[in-house]
Amino acid sequence: MVCICAKCFVSLQRNSKVMEDNFAIQIFEGKRVRIVWDEEQEKYYFSVVDIVQVLTDSENPTDYLKKIRKRDPELGLFLGTNCPQVMMMTHTGKKRITLAADLQGIFRLIQSIPSKKAEPVKQWLAQLGEQRIDQMIDPELTFQMAVEDYRRQGYSDKWINERMRSIEMRKELTDEWQRAGITEHRDFAILTNVLTKAWSGMTTGEYKKLKGLTKENLRDNMTNIELALNTLAEVATTEISRERNPQGMAESQQAAVAGGQVAKNARRDLESQLGRSVISSQKASDYIRPIEKGKSEELNGEEK
Repeated sequence: MVCICAKCFVSLQRNSKVMEDNFAIQIFEGKRVRIVWDEEQEKYYFSVVDIVQVLTDSENPTDYLKKIRKRDPELGLFLGTNCPQVMMMTHTGKKRITLAADLQGIFRLIQSIPSKKAEPVKQWLAQLGEQRIDQMIDPELTFQMAVEDYRRQGYSDKWINERMRSIEMRKELTDEWQRAGITEHRDFAILTNVLTKAWSGMTTGEYKKLKGLTKENLRDNMTNIELALNTLAEVATTEISRERNPQGMAESQQAAVAGGQVAKNARRDLESQLGRSVISSQKASDYIRPIEKGKSEELNGEEK
């Protein structure tokens, strides 16, 4: 979108589910910091170990944190009573319970760690908080920031426009699945696999393997045509689901197959006109030039 401390177990367990849905990674001076947004409390939670690593450049930030907690009993007490254990992703893509702190907790941690980076980190944290408030006031800013991120990566405006539409359509589909009673992440993944296989002939895992992807986002590595077909499948599934009003997983799978079939038919018609498959093994790094070398390329190989 994910308690072992002295805080209320039930409350933090519920909040951790919300926070997992809002998981993200921010980069500070080349270092990854895991962050989740708790919509109920309207605050960020940061991985304490990641912040320690940023501040100290320690090769073993976990051990550094243990030592500083022993050296500063007040800090240890503060972390133990104010910092929940939150589900976050490891660098290998696995979910693990991780000590997390909100902005107040992180600022308290910064006070206890001598670091030349203390002030830059404080400014960075304040900027993140300001951005989130701005996004809540004007959600369009979230899209604008995503557009700028894609541009910095070298994607063309044509591809970005298609990607933004696909994000909006995906949100409508997941909202419809939720209305049908689908709430578990595993079930969302199953339905996505059913939908993807229906139009492309491959599950998302098989599709990523074709493109040589591991952790990368599949949609961010689709060509314009692939992205358009995937969006068509999701839009068709949303409309079919609204019409059929499925309840539960089995009926939602049937709607996903039907929606995927619509895109499959469109794919076959296009391939018959082109005389070739529109399913590509290329990934983004194959057709996007590094930013410093000039303008980026379109996903179909044409320049902007």
